[in-house]
Amino acid sequence: MATIEIEHVTKVYPNGAEAVSDLSLDVADGEFMVLVGPSGCGKTTTLRMVAGLEDVTEGTIRVGERVVNDLSPRDRDMAMVFQNYALYPHMTVAENIGFALSLRKLGKEEIRAKVEGAARILGLTEHLRRKPGQLSGGQRQRVAMGRAIVREPAVFLMDEPLSNLDAKLRVQMRAEISRIQRRLGVATLYVTHDQIEAMTMGDRVAVLSAGTLQQCAAPQTLYDAPANLFVAAFIGSPAMNLYRATVDSDAAGLHVGDQTLDLPSHTRERDELRPFRGKDVIVGIRPEDLGDAALGDDGERDGRQLVGSVELVEALGSEKLVHFRLEAEHVRGVDVGAAQDAEGLEAGEIAAVNVNGVARVAPASVLRVGEQARFTVGAERLHLFDPSSGNALVGPAPRRELVS
Repeated sequence: MATIEIEHVTKVYPNGAEAVSDLSLDVADGEFMVLVGPSGCGKTTTLRMVAGLEDVTEGTIRVGERVVNDLSPRDRDMAMVFQNYALYPHMTVAENIGFALSLRKLGKEEIRAKVEGAARILGLTEHLRRKPGQLSGGQRQRVAMGRAIVREPAVFLMDEPLSNLDAKLRVQMRAEISRIQRRLGVATLYVTHDQIEAMTMGDRVAVLSAGTLQQCAAPQTLYDAPANLFVAAFIGSPAMNLYRATVDSDAAGLHVGDQTLDLPSHTRERDELRPFRGKDVIVGIRPEDLGDAALGDDGERDGRQLVGSVELVEALGSEKLVHFRLEAEHVRGVDVGAAQDAEGLEAGEIAAVNVNGVARVAPASVLRVGEQARFTVGAERLHLFDPSSGNALVGPAPRRELVS
């Protein structure tokens, strides 16, 4: 068993492009660490540097007590699972799983025992004599994992192993991989661009943007207390609603467009908010912290509502997603450190666009497209951000402390 330590690691390509910038991260023995972020954020480059497939420009990578910067991939005692399975089509499942053991010149009986043990863990026992072409996508991914398991490595590295599977199978394999990793207890570094995958699988999740670590924390911490606008906008589905707002001079209220929300005492008394009294902030509201006021009396309280025009209602059975438009300046978190998309936004800029917000409401809601809807606001759950730096100013009260 081993740990992974990434200390101040930077990767600069010969053309001058910096893929990873001063990244420090540690993966504890037995921990499932997920690297998540949009395409091009540096997560796969980081994984490849740990694996030895990319050189490190600056910094140190340790596995256990060993510095592995100058070791070849085969000498790092790691097993990597790729998104394309990389199976040998002419070999059986058993031969694919045991291939690395054959290269090590292990005895046939020892190989057979290890292959059968891995097959039992992965539910592949009855498929050992089949060829990869006779298997489903999920079964082929299990074979790729079996090949990693039999090596009994110090750490596992996984590069978007579920991206080629259909949606239903991805959900199933998420649970399978988590179960297997916990059973084996091996430190695992897992790369994905899918934030739902990251949140459901990781013991901790490291969010990267433009080669820079934005935040590393337990999934619920990322969701409840994002460090900045990027993490707030990236983590959560549907995404957090973000609006430009102005704080009252006494911090008693928050003006969102032409509407005003009362600020709870735990927010207005925070020292971090004092420099922003009478100034602009960015307010974030999770969709589940907006409710249909027509369903409850608490929606009639002054200062706890927003009014918007309903544009779309998605009925999902257990809930409804209500897309609405506010007369307010909607903003979005922008990737830190790089120019963005066709609008050419730079780091820290905010896109002022007239788009919808989303509320996650109870299925009993009868809101319809075209109606003016009144949404209750969980004021204790507001997130406030510095509009210049994008950093969090004041987060919501812990859920156990909320009052009705």
